[in-house]
Amino acid sequence: MGRPKTENPKSSKISIRFTDEEFEQLKKRADQNNQTITETIREGVRQLFETKQQ
Repeated sequence: MGRPKTENPKSSKISIRFTDEEFEQLKKRADQNNQTITETIREGVRQLFETKQQ
């Protein structure tokens, strides 16, 4: 018995390199919004897609 299966599994993975300054800005933004860095990046990508569709 393990974890229940999700309807939309996250199977794709990428690796991103940031400068120390970029990483600190990202970490600060995540902390301010009480999010993980991953959640913050996903939110930014969603906003980018929404902006590009208009």
